Amino acid sequence: MSGVASSDRGPWLDPERLELIRASVPLLYVEAIPVRLADDGAITHVGLLLGAPRSDRIERALVSGRVLYLETIRQALQRNLDKDLGPMALPQLPTSLVPFTVRQYFPHTLDGEGGQVSYDPRQHAVSLVYVVPIAGDVQVDGDCLGFDWYPIADASSASLATELASGHAEIIAQLAASCR
Repeated sequence: MSGVASSDRGPWLDPERLELIRASVPLLYVEAIPVRLADDGAITHVGLLLGAPRSDRIERALVSGRVLYLETIRQALQRNLDKDLGPMALPQLPTSLVPFTVRQYFPHTLDGEGGQVSYDPRQHAVSLVYVVPIAGDVQVDGDCLGFDWYPIADASSASLATELASGHAEIIAQLAASCR
């Protein structure tokens, strides 16, 4: 796969410039739902990070991150999975880049809007969500405090939903419903 090396993308945006951009245009993100599969390909478990990705509280979340300038969606997925789950996770990226679902995150609530709209106080973002089987061992590092696997039957429980970042409970519920 040809692509642009990380150093060719230029420097990370400084915080002031990123804040200005977030206030001006929607940003593109990818989110990955780590899953374990049975021998027949059925989803048995969903993996969730433990950390403080979008708020001041400890919460569970999906793998998530921006698509960088000149980066393909596949490269963004791989980079964010490697960053959050470690190099030995061995994610099996989808052959098709058609997402499982698409979410929008807004910096304020939208009255009368339902469905695929969630809250992110930092920005308006559009996120392409992918289901990604994990074949190896997860080793979190950096901002993550931990990682846990949940049986798919329990992943959409009300008690777990209260621990999830904005929008992620709905994504997990949608996945669980598609597995029934």
